[in-house]
Amino acid sequence: MFAFALENAWLIALLPFIAFAVIGLFLHKWPKISAYFSIFAISVSFVFAAIIGGRVFFTGEAVNYEVAVRWISMPGLQVDMGLLVDGLTAVMLIVVTLVALLVQIYSIGYMDKDPGFASYYAYQSIFAGAMLGLVLANNFGQIFVFWELVGLASYLLIGFWFGRNSAKEAAKKAFITNRVGDFGFLLGILFLQIIFGTLNFSGLAGEIANYANTGLLIVISLLLLAGPIGKSAQFPLHVWLPDAMEGPTPVSALIHAATMVAAGVYLIARALFIFSATPETMLVIAVVGGFTALFAATIAIVQNDIKRILAYSTLSQLGYMVMAMGIGAMTAGMFHLMTHAFFKALLFLGAGAVIYAMHEEQDIWKMGNLSKSLPITTWTFVIGALALSGIPPLSGFWSKDEILLGAFAGGYTGLYVLGTLVAFITAFYMFRLIFVAFFGNNQGGANAVEPPRVMTIPLVVLAFMAVVAGFVGSPLMDYRFADLVTYAGAVHYEASWLVMIVSSLVAIAGIFLAWLIYQKKAISAENIRSRFSGIYKLLYNKYYIDELYQWLIKVFVDGTAKLLFWIDIYIVNGFINALASLASKSGRLLSYAENGQVQTYAAYMFAGIIIILAAVLFGGLAILL
Repeated sequence: MFAFALENAWLIALLPFIAFAVIGLFLHKWPKISAYFSIFAISVSFVFAAIIGGRVFFTGEAVNYEVAVRWISMPGLQVDMGLLVDGLTAVMLIVVTLVALLVQIYSIGYMDKDPGFASYYAYQSIFAGAMLGLVLANNFGQIFVFWELVGLASYLLIGFWFGRNSAKEAAKKAFITNRVGDFGFLLGILFLQIIFGTLNFSGLAGEIANYANTGLLIVISLLLLAGPIGKSAQFPLHVWLPDAMEGPTPVSALIHAATMVAAGVYLIARALFIFSATPETMLVIAVVGGFTALFAATIAIVQNDIKRILAYSTLSQLGYMVMAMGIGAMTAGMFHLMTHAFFKALLFLGAGAVIYAMHEEQDIWKMGNLSKSLPITTWTFVIGALALSGIPPLSGFWSKDEILLGAFAGGYTGLYVLGTLVAFITAFYMFRLIFVAFFGNNQGGANAVEPPRVMTIPLVVLAFMAVVAGFVGSPLMDYRFADLVTYAGAVHYEASWLVMIVSSLVAIAGIFLAWLIYQKKAISAENIRSRFSGIYKLLYNKYYIDELYQWLIKVFVDGTAKLLFWIDIYIVNGFINALASLASKSGRLLSYAENGQVQTYAAYMFAGIIIILAAVLFGGLAILL
């Protein structure tokens, strides 16, 4: 069974693409059948992924299966298409297929009455297929193809409700922002092809290990890094991700948990042999990730939209993962990617259940008392929040502490302190949300009704994963997760009780502070807001980064466009128009010589004879004199 699944792993990505094509071509008139066919396709993909991943997880057997076929062959350029299945791939396959499957099941209830139901499932299928194709790729060229397909699918799903102007603008924002990062990514890929003559990961690993031009490697690695910065929404290309919530909530769960944003972190892990070749690039990765983690967490503190709070939480946790990559703790970063996928999908789907029950209301201050009317949603959401906050023994505790341990033991004291501060802020804003929306005195949610089972069952499954998924990377299982990524050297430090205790106490302190302010009312949130109104306004407006970009676009992009317009009209067109005018006037003047009248031609001949005679006579006189 394992050998069959491994040899036919290409079906894992192909099946969702087939579902997309079949729904688009044949099943569009039958929405329910479209949904079931899409779910069937991703279910089979999940079975294949589970067979491969189960063998790796439970036996500890190393897997390194690669196959490739020549796609393009010409002098100076040879491009292969293939697949690579190793421990890193196995982890991602399970995460993507399981989350995608649960999201599609959940969507049966959430999207039930939507007129675009069939199209929604077609887009979900191509989204999952593109991400799975990216994970299975064995070279940069193939990754880039699926990388762009992921971007296309996200554009379709974020802007799915295109009747809303906000959705259209959010889709464009996501697409354009990612093109900025992808431009650098593509340049990096071209450099690799030109210099090393291959884009295959294993081939590049050998070439780069023996390459001595460090300066050029820094340039290449920074260009490649631009792609993950855009796709995983790291500062300064983070602005698209919070607005991506304009799509249906299950789409947000998929984007924020297992597909698009995970692609950037996965690429850094897959290409770590390039990034780690230059310490300067690793430092950039660590600083960008750490800054993004703190930057986004502070914004989440003051947001009031339930999905926007979770969106900035995703930004912050992605920063955690990228920071882990930069300090060399790739194992910890991928571990957190896996656990985060489960509890963040749980939180977004839980938010979707609340929005569904509240008739599209997303403001947490208009909710309250949801714990009594939505018990399943409430307690699964609380489990997800506890996992995200890093409360032991839930999954987020093990993966977050692995990152903090990497920073602490690796000598990155500043990043360790930053990560610990982010853990405190994360616990605070998540339980601010919970105490206000689920246990608050406002009775806005008193009449809400628990969503149907097709929506609550995925919540229960994800809650279970949020509890148990972290154990595979814990000391209780001898850090089994670390063994999955040995291709890059599993960096793994001895467990530290100090780090565990400090991080747990910090998280509990964040929860306690949220309880004092928003549940106990011992501290007035209004007084804090009025006393620090300037800081509150700065955070609420997201540090005015979007406004800064709008100003830069207006000044530089629009200004450059106006300058080029002036040059085009008054210089380019002026020169062309001057030539045209000269030709026109010359033609008009010469036209007098070609009027078709014999008398005119005779007069010209007579004038010519006179001129010639005059020239001869004056020339002769000049000689005589």
